[in-house]
Amino acid sequence: MHLSFLIYSYFPFGGLQRDFFRVVTECILRGHKITVYTLSWDGDIPNGINVILVPVTTQKRIKRNEAYTKWVQSALKQRDDSVVIGFNKMPFLDIYFAADPCFMEKAIEQRGLYYKFTSRYKHFKEYEEAVFAVSRLTEVLILSPRQRTAFEKYYPGCEFRLHQVPPGISADRRVDTIDKGMGTQLRTELGLALNTKLLLQVGSGFRVKGVDRALRAMAALPKPQLENCHYLLIGQDNPDRYLRLAKKLGIAEQFTVLPGRDDIPRFLAAADLLLHPAYSESAGYVLLEATIAGLPVLTTSTCGYAFHIEHAESGLVCNDPFEQAQLNSYLARMLGDLDTADWSKNGLEYGKQDELYSQASAVASFIDEYLARKA
Repeated sequence: MHLSFLIYSYFPFGGLQRDFFRVVTECILRGHKITVYTLSWDGDIPNGINVILVPVTTQKRIKRNEAYTKWVQSALKQRDDSVVIGFNKMPFLDIYFAADPCFMEKAIEQRGLYYKFTSRYKHFKEYEEAVFAVSRLTEVLILSPRQRTAFEKYYPGCEFRLHQVPPGISADRRVDTIDKGMGTQLRTELGLALNTKLLLQVGSGFRVKGVDRALRAMAALPKPQLENCHYLLIGQDNPDRYLRLAKKLGIAEQFTVLPGRDDIPRFLAAADLLLHPAYSESAGYVLLEATIAGLPVLTTSTCGYAFHIEHAESGLVCNDPFEQAQLNSYLARMLGDLDTADWSKNGLEYGKQDELYSQASAVASFIDEYLARKA
């Protein structure tokens, strides 16, 4: 069968983009013909994927989205044999992969009253309603119980179209034992002493990932702990704002930013703690990748996959609503208990579950079942 995948942009280091790529690859293996409609594609294009770059010139996000939607909808009318699968919320989808959180939850609970009068609110509300409103038929693949709670709250009647899928951790991220040699080599490359506590954060979109929270928590550490710490941030974004904040907080020399990269397992092996105090995140794959690599995790309950950290007992999770003081306290506590706590051992044990690596297969099977019902 022919499958049309819709995604605004593709680059190798985003969580949404990695989900998309794994699902598309699995669908190709099952013999489906794949067309991808996107505004930009950064990276190699595998055999079997027909990538169509939608010709939209405006740089304004809302106008860009609307122009993309109009162009793709017109193109899809030329063929009626295709199932339309979206990785961003928009009209006319048969299946939506919910890699993003509920927009209305953020708009109502995290924004001021004025926000409802903006063009941004109107646009994203309309596009989310096009998927979740009770009159719609779009089937939705969600990643976490937190998403289900939010979507059911703001779109009553959609619950029968919500289907939770397992995580999609790459099988090559599975770890049986921690490679200390890999960590030692990387610390040497970074110019860090072997006894320096390395705090790692991985993720693109630094504002949403809570980098400001992480910097403030580090700056609040007791002096003996702070002097023995280094915070390493890896991801795709402009770091200037956070470099300035680190300087203001007096920790500029203990803060390093690297662009997104493919060798994240090396950093997971070298670090002492994954710090991920995100404001909002549907999943947060790095939480699970760190856990199964034996790296203790400190995160926030607003991350969809934070429940895995609690189930695995592989770290600590800050409450919702978030309080900076709690993050500060948890960071100091974890750094003090790293040598005695079972977080690392618990994470390695949790990583033995096959389900953690089965998302692409589960999504492709759902698509196959949808095709069968449609036929």
